[in-house]
Amino acid sequence: MGKAVDLSDFDRGHIVMACISETARLVGCSRSTVVSTYAKWMNDGETSSRRHGVGRPHAIKEKDRRRLSCMAKQNRSRTVAQLTAQYNAGPSRIVSEHTVQRTLLDAGPRSKRPTRVPLLTKRHHQLRLAREHRDWSMD
Repeated sequence: MGKAVDLSDFDRGHIVMACISETARLVGCSRSTVVSTYAKWMNDGETSSRRHGVGRPHAIKEKDRRRLSCMAKQNRSRTVAQLTAQYNAGPSRIVSEHTVQRTLLDAGPRSKRPTRVPLLTKRHHQLRLAREHRDWSMD
């Protein structure tokens, strides 16, 4: 076998562009995105997206959301004002009632009210006893 011939800069550029174009087609993005991602990986060693830091940070972190949800589930009859006072008494930062209310709406627990049902009358008691003891035998 003969000695390998060095590639010209033009040929190397074609090979690189073919790889970039193929990668862009496989991933479904533009070639410039592939090039910039590869360059960022070569320079910084990471390829994280810049979009993760968009927007204002949450006032209540995930751990505090779970704590607030547990506080709400312990006593379902508490109001948002009572939950806010209990939450603000803890080690976390001070938040408003509106923030607590919005967090609880996202977390899922809803307030529960006891259902209103009519009380049983003496006639209801008699009918129930008659129905329960209907199949009893004297044995």
